[in-house]
Amino acid sequence: MTQTPAAERTTAVQAELSYLAPGSTVLRRFTAPGNSVNTGRYETHVVPIRDGRPVQDEFSVEVNGFRIARHVSAVTDFTDKAEVDAVYVPEVLDFVREQLGADQVASRGWVLRRSAAPGENASQPQAGLVHIDYAPQGFDDMAAAVYAEHFPDGPGYSRAVATSTWRVFSPAPQDWPLALCDFRSVAPDDGIPNTLYFVDEIPEDPFGPVDGLRKVTSGSEFVVNPAHEWWYFPDMTRDEVLFFVFHDTDHGRAWRVPHSAFADPTVEATAPRHSIEFRTFAFFR
Repeated sequence: MTQTPAAERTTAVQAELSYLAPGSTVLRRFTAPGNSVNTGRYETHVVPIRDGRPVQDEFSVEVNGFRIARHVSAVTDFTDKAEVDAVYVPEVLDFVREQLGADQVASRGWVLRRSAAPGENASQPQAGLVHIDYAPQGFDDMAAAVYAEHFPDGPGYSRAVATSTWRVFSPAPQDWPLALCDFRSVAPDDGIPNTLYFVDEIPEDPFGPVDGLRKVTSGSEFVVNPAHEWWYFPDMTRDEVLFFVFHDTDHGRAWRVPHSAFADPTVEATAPRHSIEFRTFAFFR
């Protein structure tokens, strides 16, 4: 793998990432309260994940597809749904608009994740697979539907960007930090669609018929690629966020970022990671 100049000036941990096994078929993800199941076959690979702290000011959404930013929230309790809806939602919409220079930003909801006892506070488990929440297939239709829902009288748009604003609110160090893949190391043909379903209970046969189940969207999962260049930012505080791209209809810039939580082998006993991720769609006239 050819390293970028920033990578040559940093150190890395050797950690396990879970990639899709070649030949996997019938890719589905079922998400129920406190649990989720994927039907793909997966294999673990030990890869270098570089510490982005020494070069954190060199990352940009336009080039790498992600950056770490300071963002102080007025939320006092991220497990309080009413407070998050009332305070955090408008904060993040303003943040995304400022970061991207977008004309309009729509919320696609938020989710809590916890690396232990995920059912507490309606949290989901950490997302420990290399993935992107939205696949290119069907994204244009989804963006159009989101725009019509949130801005029915709007003038239209020429570009849509789906992003995540990811914040940890448990104390450092994080046992399961988030790894982000530099867009420049992702091959154009990387990624296989995986359909997401929200369910009350995980089906007994996840490979069986899905008639009557609510299909939410399709994400992308990835087979291992030695060219992938991975980064993480250890010891994040609640006043920092990772801001990264799920999909950008403008492919002339960084337009997607594979990502995954991973168990940091250098971190000993610590409090479980508790985080909040917020998905948005930004639109440009």
